[in-house]
Amino acid sequence: MIDGKYGFGIVGCGLVSTFHGQAINAIEQAKLVSAADLSQERLEKFCGEHGCEQAASFEAMLEDDRIDVITVLTPNAYHAQFAIPAMQAGKHLVIEKPPEMTLEKVDQMIAARDAAGVKCAISLQVRFRKPVEAIKSAIESGRFGRLLQGDTYMKWFRATDYYLMDDWRSKREEGAGVTIQHAFHYIDVLYHLMGDVDTVRAQMYNLAHPEVELEDTVMAFVDYKNGAKGVVQGSTAMWPGTDIRIEINGEDGTAIMQGERMIEWKFRDEQPEDAEILSGDSQAFKTGAGGAADLAYFEHMYMIEDLLAAIQEDRSPRVSLESSRGSLELALAMYKSADNDSELVKLPLS
Repeated sequence: MIDGKYGFGIVGCGLVSTFHGQAINAIEQAKLVSAADLSQERLEKFCGEHGCEQAASFEAMLEDDRIDVITVLTPNAYHAQFAIPAMQAGKHLVIEKPPEMTLEKVDQMIAARDAAGVKCAISLQVRFRKPVEAIKSAIESGRFGRLLQGDTYMKWFRATDYYLMDDWRSKREEGAGVTIQHAFHYIDVLYHLMGDVDTVRAQMYNLAHPEVELEDTVMAFVDYKNGAKGVVQGSTAMWPGTDIRIEINGEDGTAIMQGERMIEWKFRDEQPEDAEILSGDSQAFKTGAGGAADLAYFEHMYMIEDLLAAIQEDRSPRVSLESSRGSLELALAMYKSADNDSELVKLPLS
């Protein structure tokens, strides 16, 4: 620690790093110490913008006693190879979503975390969005009654330049494609709200990016173990891009989140707080519909603050490896279905 603050080191200074850098610098208990990246140009730019040191190497960060938390922002298929050594060095972790690209690697990270006795949070910060928290609370208190439907509709736009800015962004095996790279946040929200999935059937297409060989659109039908049904629609082909919608329906209530706002909140048993939840305290921040940089850092900040609280209170972070594993399994089931002529895939995956 540095003057009573948790020291952070960032591995990977790509597009998403600026939001993590901003979030860390906005937290009173946190101090961004250093960053590492294979690109010297990218490293210098990040460190200059966020006021931190250039680490000599990832290994040097592991040996730096000032660093308590390492934030892994490498391409998706390389998270474990950085996270596990960091855990073994006694560092707490923030890992960009998805946690990894295979369930086996997630299980390896869980084992390494438990052996080291450290805390690990996955950057699925949309769970901290105020409407998502309100829906989760209403589900847990029974206000929806029997859940009937849980859907997500993500009609975003990304220009082809997005897929070509980094080599890995056009390679599915390294974690690219709309399902795992973009819609994963909202697949995760559905898993977080609706619970375990029984079966999924999916189709994937490339509608608007012929220069890259991966899906820019996914369509899936989901059967949840609680009996509810669901639809997942995710795309980066829909110019100019519109805000995400999450729709939850039960026998006794309906809630719809659009962007970061609650636009529908109705229950048979009306409560005094309902008007405030519907009106909300919207900060009107962008949620990524039209471009990869059209985001705010607030939700990243909430996620990191929760990790620091988990360290202090010796509890699991709200977005743990275990809970993100379920979301990854659902996404992988969608790929399996789409790769096999939209076959019905039953979970858990064998």
